[in-house]
Amino acid sequence: MTSAPVGRGLEMFRVGDFPIYTLTFVRGLSPVELLTRMGVDQETLALRDGIDLSDDFGDNLLDDEEPVVTTGIDGSWTWAWEQGGLHGLEEQILSAVSVGTEAVALHYNEKPMYWFKYAADGDVIVEFHTLQAIEPTGQDPARLNEYMRPLGLVPGDGAPLYAVLSLVENAFGIRLTHPGEVDDPRMSGRLSPLPE
Repeated sequence: MTSAPVGRGLEMFRVGDFPIYTLTFVRGLSPVELLTRMGVDQETLALRDGIDLSDDFGDNLLDDEEPVVTTGIDGSWTWAWEQGGLHGLEEQILSAVSVGTEAVALHYNEKPMYWFKYAADGDVIVEFHTLQAIEPTGQDPARLNEYMRPLGLVPGDGAPLYAVLSLVENAFGIRLTHPGEVDDPRMSGRLSPLPE
């Protein structure tokens, strides 16, 4: 984990209209390796821009059982963006993607709720959600306190708007450059259903 200056690396999620998404960030993996660890259907893995995504997946782009996921690299972090699913939050997925490295998973939905998980080498270190008062759990729930407290993310309290996005930016230096609709192909594919 590295310290980073306060930034606006996830600004598009503050100003854009994204009613549900799950972002998975992993340090140092290639996009193909990240998607493979997440359980992508290898037959759907390809380089696509926004038009190709729409052509290939159509109405199934927001499927929650077999979500379509797009990847990219910003700085030292590789990201995977599910527009409809929750795979990145699942323990077995987060464990798999963080083996030998570290990972951050962030889910948002319109309840409104953020769900945050930080994992390293297969283990969840810090986890909390904002549906009720914040109660961090994990192997070391206080690990991110120095970043959380200044943002108002205090155990027992509600979360200020966008504070979880700021935590991801400030504690890890994470950012995500929005893929262009055309002429900006990214690796993408459909994730396999989670095991029962």
